[in-house]
Amino acid sequence: MSLSMARSFLSEACYGEQELDANSALMELDKGLRSGKLGEQCEAVVLFPKLFQKYPFPILINSAFLKLADIFRLGNNFLRLCVLKVTQQSEKHLEKILNVDEFVKRVFSVIHSNDPVARAITLRMLGSLASIIPERKNAHHSIRQSLDSHDNVEVEAAIFAAASFSAQSKDFAAGICNKVSEMIQGLDTPVDLKLKLIPMLQHMHHDASLASSSRELLQHLVNSYPSTPMVIVSLHTFTQLAAFSLIDIPKQLQLLLQYLRDDPRKAVKRLAINDLKLLAKKAPHLWIRENTQTLCECALTIPYNSLKLGMLAVLSTLSGTIAIKQYFSTAAAGSSIPPRLTDLVKLAQECCYHSNLSVAAHGVVVLSSIAISCPEKDIVQLEQDTVLGVESLLMLCSQDSSPSGQATLKTALTSLVKLLKSRPHLSQPAVEFLLGQLHLSCDSSRVLMCHALAAIATHLPVLGDGMLGDLVDLYRVAGHSSTGEQQELLVSLATVIFVASQSSLSSEVKTVIKQQLENVANGWTVYRIARQASRMGCHEFSSELYQCLRTRVASEHFYFWLNSLKEFSQAEQCLSHVEEGDYSGAMSAIAEALRSYQKGIASLTAASTPLSPLTFQCEFIKLRIDTLQALSQLICTCNSLKTSPPPAIATTIALTSGNDVQRCGRISMQMKVCMDEFRGLAAHYADLHQSLFDADYATLRNVELQQQSCLLVSHVIEALILDPQAASFQEHSTSGSVQTESEYERRMMSVFNHVLVEVEGLSKKHPPVSHLHTNCLCDAVIALLKVPLSFQRYFFQKLQSTSIKLALSPSPRTPSEPIPVQNSQQLTLKVEGVVQHGSTPGLFRKIQSVCLNVTSVLQSKTGPDYKIPLDSKTNEIEQRVEPHNDYFSTQFLLNFSILGTHVVTVEASVVDESGIEWKTGPKTMVSVKSLEDPYSQQLRHQLQQSGTQPAPQRSSYIRF
Repeated sequence: MSLSMARSFLSEACYGEQELDANSALMELDKGLRSGKLGEQCEAVVLFPKLFQKYPFPILINSAFLKLADIFRLGNNFLRLCVLKVTQQSEKHLEKILNVDEFVKRVFSVIHSNDPVARAITLRMLGSLASIIPERKNAHHSIRQSLDSHDNVEVEAAIFAAASFSAQSKDFAAGICNKVSEMIQGLDTPVDLKLKLIPMLQHMHHDASLASSSRELLQHLVNSYPSTPMVIVSLHTFTQLAAFSLIDIPKQLQLLLQYLRDDPRKAVKRLAINDLKLLAKKAPHLWIRENTQTLCECALTIPYNSLKLGMLAVLSTLSGTIAIKQYFSTAAAGSSIPPRLTDLVKLAQECCYHSNLSVAAHGVVVLSSIAISCPEKDIVQLEQDTVLGVESLLMLCSQDSSPSGQATLKTALTSLVKLLKSRPHLSQPAVEFLLGQLHLSCDSSRVLMCHALAAIATHLPVLGDGMLGDLVDLYRVAGHSSTGEQQELLVSLATVIFVASQSSLSSEVKTVIKQQLENVANGWTVYRIARQASRMGCHEFSSELYQCLRTRVASEHFYFWLNSLKEFSQAEQCLSHVEEGDYSGAMSAIAEALRSYQKGIASLTAASTPLSPLTFQCEFIKLRIDTLQALSQLICTCNSLKTSPPPAIATTIALTSGNDVQRCGRISMQMKVCMDEFRGLAAHYADLHQSLFDADYATLRNVELQQQSCLLVSHVIEALILDPQAASFQEHSTSGSVQTESEYERRMMSVFNHVLVEVEGLSKKHPPVSHLHTNCLCDAVIALLKVPLSFQRYFFQKLQSTSIKLALSPSPRTPSEPIPVQNSQQLTLKVEGVVQHGSTPGLFRKIQSVCLNVTSVLQSKTGPDYKIPLDSKTNEIEQRVEPHNDYFSTQFLLNFSILGTHVVTVEASVVDESGIEWKTGPKTMVSVKSLEDPYSQQLRHQLQQSGTQPAPQRSSYIRF
């Protein structure tokens, strides 16, 4: 395995290789490090970050960093620079270095070199290691000495190291603060060096006195050195210090606004604006009305568009926070000026029609936020002004295909959708305006407008019918080329049509879409449209599209995937033809759907690969199959009332046995079986929901609805037949946070409410059991079946990917070999783990902590059968650890007092920021063999030789 082979090996983005592979890669890189050629040494050094990324466990990282430290100590300055870059790139792995003392010792030896460049690189190296050696006094002393060096390179490196250590160490910050102050105020310190020293003061926030003295120094610098570079650096350091210390933010806001208002220099104003935006994001609740008013006055009077844009960006950031409410509440309490006459509203209205598109976009954002969060008497006029401003900006940007024009259009559409969600009465004219603009806009603008229309129609489905005609007309003329924008437009338009149609596409609409797809659409576009049709419940149309796509793919896995989607769509299409009251037709439809689902699950299994196991898809479809089978069985059970009614003596039997359910006859036991089956399905859906840490909110809500539908049916069975005094549905429902709304969710909730009303009315009027009760059950089943199932995004696409990799120590030499441990001792099991992310970590939720559960079970017993306490047979321990830089480590103390082989299982689950636990896995198992300790063994042999009955085996319990 050459160095080039090691490079190609490390570039593979897959996990799960044997540890031997990691050691082999490290050995090959070590050969490169020991090579006599400088180029090969450098190449080996720069490959280490990939090694750390692929195998991020402490044992390997510790060995690798020690090798890098040797290269740093013995190599030339270029190699040292390469090691420095590797260390800075691998910052989150530094805490995994086990031999920190040895590592720092090898690096620190270079600080005594006569070469100032070598010393400078060493100082930067020490600064990069500040997070793991914050209190090393020899490093502190070297940095102090190097600040007095006559070599500029070394001084700059010392400044970098001093800033790094100041951020980590309170003692170092307190000790270096006076020296830095003397250097900044010293007359012999060059100005460019002062500009590099000043930013170090932003880290002097560890206690109030240190922060106060730093603020005084910065205030002195701002007043004493009025030059532009000095004011800019001092003000920005001032802001950073205030943002860390928090208590000084109001004073800093006043200072920045003072410079923004009074200082004539554009560079200073620009710096003040950037810092104000930083504080607006950091602490919007500390912005009082006077601060916002001063900013508005400056923006109204400033003649420069670039500065006006910056101020509006600050106001745009504030407009979505509590600061805007404070502005109007204080204004209303202090004067009789209506909100629409305030300077903030005047500024926003003026900017909505500005010639600069970016300024106009921020004006629209501010004005729409005011209209949403300001419930005043004259809000009607403000709403009209907002809508007119948005429409004028949309009209201006809709024909501009430049990036800036598209960004402005997206901002305006986002503001419009937010406004319409909070003010639904404005939706109809806004939708008509958007439909009119669709015909006049460029393709990229049409795509964004379609997204906005889809969002509006999802929130207000009543507007869907009015959109459909214009959308179909536009679809007829939309596709005239196969460019990327045209393909995107076809998908976006089709999505809006699906949303507006509400799962019922007419033959005319299908014909129009198919014709355009045949003319200009490529295979990927057709698949995306079919996927959207499956999400919106248009299964008949999606089935036809999947059918034509199956033979246009280059892999058999893709063929089986498309074939499974076609079968699932056909299965759901069978269920859509169920009629109310037609119970035999419902059973036939379920049987036909189950046949398609069984074909589909076979294809889906064939489509899975080791890299793409399709776990969620298979589990979801299996639960759907089980649910349909349970619904079919429920209808059969209801029909059994006709074929096997309760006997005439059923009431007497019920009175005799004291079981009131017996009066219903044979059907009562069957119904109890059905109820238990639906409760079991609901539990399986809950388990599936708990495993979907990476799923989007719509998918989670979809799984919740499936669970609630099973709970609903079980509750209806209990309330109608088994126990009419049953609890309400809310007690059975899941408490999930509704993060999204969809037509599918609305229809399901409507069915739930309708069924509950029917059940409540029937249970009060008629005692069980009669054909009215069974018909009510069957009607509830048909109502659930008639809602087209929505296959949400996570079924097709995974936007967030999170996995955990565990390493246990001690570990067996071979997977089948158990770990030996004496029964008189306890085993310390160390569990290390690494959190691995995809391209968009934390998109939907982030890991707050990892919950580790360790259990052990006795698999085979080898010792004599004595009575041993039950708690000594098993271990069950749970710990929560918070990962730091995606790494966590903890230890468990396990007792194996019983001789024999034990199986230890370590299972990981994650807890998100809301405190919800998700069963993500993985689950790792290891065998432990408990052996008799030598003393007990010798004693037992002696007793056997003397013919005496052996005493119970020695264990940790016997000692006490």
